[in-house]
Amino acid sequence: MFALRLFSANPAHAKRSKGFTLVELLVTLVLLALLVTAASPVVQLNGKREKERELKRALWQIRDAIDAYKDAVDQGLIKKTAESSGYPPNLAILVTGVENAQDTKKKKMFFLRRIPRDPFATDQQLSNADTWRIRAYDGAIDDMAKDVYDVSSRSTAIGINQQPYSEW
Repeated sequence: MFALRLFSANPAHAKRSKGFTLVELLVTLVLLALLVTAASPVVQLNGKREKERELKRALWQIRDAIDAYKDAVDQGLIKKTAESSGYPPNLAILVTGVENAQDTKKKKMFFLRRIPRDPFATDQQLSNADTWRIRAYDGAIDDMAKDVYDVSSRSTAIGINQQPYSEW
């Protein structure tokens, strides 16, 4: 008799056993909310890390192109005026190119395909070149700079390593 009572003969009892109760659904939703809340800082940290990797990569590309331009000037491949430091006059020339002074066909030398954008730049109206702070060979910054000796981020934010992005 005990083994035969697996199914209830009462139809009201059979209806109650189908589906979830409101309490079960609420407990499940609360647990999901707790998991999402706990995972949110990790997702934000990963997003910030990815932007920092982008910034490092962009700085490396631009600085490498500036150094290649300076090396070309030092080798006599690019004409240098008496008052010039040998560094590029602006970032755009690294993309538009400059004539090779030693080539009889005057082919252009290019140092970048495009100017990368600072991933921490907030103003979408700025061009890629304007998202960077430019430092000249003589130490002048931005508008006073007559050449491009170095670039840095304009962001005032602090990195994961507690160093401002503008000092990277």
